[in-house]
Amino acid sequence: MTTSIPLVVFTDLDGTLLDHVTYDWEPARPALAELARIGAPVVLSSSKTAAEIAQLQDRLGLTGHLAICENGCGLIGARQGAGPGDHAALRRELDRLPPALRQGFRGFTDMHLSEVMDLTGLSRDDAARAKARDFSEPGLWLGDDAGRAAFVAALGARGVTARQGGRFLTLSVGGSKADRMAEVIAHYRPARTIALGDAPNDIEMLEAADIGVIVGNPHHSPLPRLRGEDTGRIIRTDRPGPVGWNRAVLALLDRLGLQKDRQGHG
Repeated sequence: MTTSIPLVVFTDLDGTLLDHVTYDWEPARPALAELARIGAPVVLSSSKTAAEIAQLQDRLGLTGHLAICENGCGLIGARQGAGPGDHAALRRELDRLPPALRQGFRGFTDMHLSEVMDLTGLSRDDAARAKARDFSEPGLWLGDDAGRAAFVAALGARGVTARQGGRFLTLSVGGSKADRMAEVIAHYRPARTIALGDAPNDIEMLEAADIGVIVGNPHHSPLPRLRGEDTGRIIRTDRPGPVGWNRAVLALLDRLGLQKDRQGHG
């Protein structure tokens, strides 16, 4: 495959392309339309399940694009990044922890459907899709910080990674968003890459892109200063969610000279 794609955009969902509270993406419509116009794939990259992401791709007009699911454990539209049964294996390792550590974590599998609905604001059908895990286990840490550190360390010794997202601590076995990102780049072979995210589980992806965008999210603490911010390779938005996403993408398209054949942004 020759390099004919000018750009691939990797984006987190909740708190980034989607509003943290309402899940609305409408403010990002102008930038999404411009990316479609120049033939730049938008690769959704999230802790959400394949079923959740496929539905969002349909809503966003991104059907047919590759997408990264469950924090990088799976790649939709190409070879999967992990094999079947990983979620069951992860749960076994979780349940083998000492009770004092295990009881501090309440995962989606531990929760009733109504509890997931209450925590996420999702409809019953969407919450059911969120509970249908293939590789990973999002949830809440209910203990103190010291217990959380011990919990993460104990899982790490068993080969389970814990990454903090905008809402949940997600446990997984397998790759990261950055690992799957490399596979997507090998598939599309773009001239440049942009990554947008708002939470700690996006850091590897942000740092791996040619340009990283930290999208503001007032609902949690801001990310620490990342490598590349001093040189402008990683930037921050001054507006949250899809509003900040839209402004950042349009500004970067101008900066990269990818709007030179169009007057204005529409």
